[in-house]
Amino acid sequence: MRRLAQLADPYIALLLGTVLLAVFLPASGEAAAGLGWGTKAAVGLIFFLYGARLSTREAFEGLRHWRLQVLVLLCTFAVFPLIGLATRALVPYVLTPGLQAGLLFLCLVPSTVQSSIAFTSVARGNVPAAICAGTYSSLLGMVATPLLAAWLIGGHAALGAEGIVGIVCQLLAPFVAGQLLRRWIGGFITRHHRVLGHVDRGAVLLVVYTAFSQGMTEGIWGRVTPLRLVALLGVEAALLALMLTLTWYGASRLGFTRADRVVTVFAGSNKSLAAGLPMASVLFGAQASLAVLPLMLFHQMQLIVCAFLSRRWAAKAPEASTTEGSTRAVAAGGSSPGRKPGRKVTAGTARRR
Repeated sequence: MRRLAQLADPYIALLLGTVLLAVFLPASGEAAAGLGWGTKAAVGLIFFLYGARLSTREAFEGLRHWRLQVLVLLCTFAVFPLIGLATRALVPYVLTPGLQAGLLFLCLVPSTVQSSIAFTSVARGNVPAAICAGTYSSLLGMVATPLLAAWLIGGHAALGAEGIVGIVCQLLAPFVAGQLLRRWIGGFITRHHRVLGHVDRGAVLLVVYTAFSQGMTEGIWGRVTPLRLVALLGVEAALLALMLTLTWYGASRLGFTRADRVVTVFAGSNKSLAAGLPMASVLFGAQASLAVLPLMLFHQMQLIVCAFLSRRWAAKAPEASTTEGSTRAVAAGGSSPGRKPGRKVTAGTARRR
């Protein structure tokens, strides 16, 4: 029980509490309209802060380690989507069309940033390479995720004129503004990262409440049974296990060092809750509650499994692996790891991203 408590992520508890609040007290009428505008502003704020945090210098320096970065991007935006498309064979026997669309959207979301870095650090992997992998995935996901969603999911995430305007105004423009202003506000954001982190998480909670309130108003949840949710969890467990296996053995076949294989596993198999939830609110509208449910479940699952793996790999890692990872990181143009090797991690350490 104690170990399970350590693996629990308090933020996930807040997310679940927000979902329950929306189920029993959904916003409607004028309150829902005002909440909708507030959510749009919150999404813009999330991506503004996201852009202001990303270091373009680290991104360009990481190009030297291009084989690892390409492999992670292929896993995130090619292998994951192909597996997501294959799950259409499970409709309608295992998954409903709405849940399958949400599962496919999960497969299109960019990789995590903070989680993959934290797990890589604990497992004594190449931390600077993990930073670059998360950066590239986030940058590409700004464009690739909405386009792939419109192409592969179709009617559930149609990219019409309104959708394009929403993506530009709520996602791309704030992100670019954050990047452009990073030179002047980067220091402030670094000094106040804890406070701004709470603002960021609060904005995500607002997005979740709005999405699930709309779902309740539209009667979407009447289409989902407990048995379907159990089936969804089983499919997601299989998906995570498959991606963990493919990333590890794929990196091994390419001759990557142990430190780089660790990066490939965590960056190539994880999905970002912080990026996916706001994108879903823009792309799916009233259907967003079903679209984000698979992502929320998968996020908690990946935190628990990867926290276990990172501690296990840290215990088995030879002492030389830390030096090896740092040497490769310098060759890749990164900085030295910011965390001490072997530090214990819990799922709560690697929040959201």
